[in-house]
Amino acid sequence: MSGGGPTFSKRQRERQRDRKKQEKAERRARRRAERGAQTDTSSGGDPDIDHIVPGPQPVPWEMDDLDV
Repeated sequence: MSGGGPTFSKRQRERQRDRKKQEKAERRARRRAERGAQTDTSSGGDPDIDHIVPGPQPVPWEMDDLDV
C-alpha cells in the first residue's frame, strides 16, 4: 500500500488552479476599476441622452406644418 496523502501532481494542479483563480480575480478588479473610470463623466449624465427633453412630444402631423 502507498503512504496515502495527495500526490505531487495533484499538489501542482491545486497550485495552478489557485494561481489561475488569483489572476482571474485581478483581471476582474482591473476591469471593474476601468469601467468605473469610463462611466464617470463631467456632466453627470449619459452623453447619448443628454439632448433629450422630457415631457410631451409634438404630434407628427403638427410637425409637417412647422417645416413649411
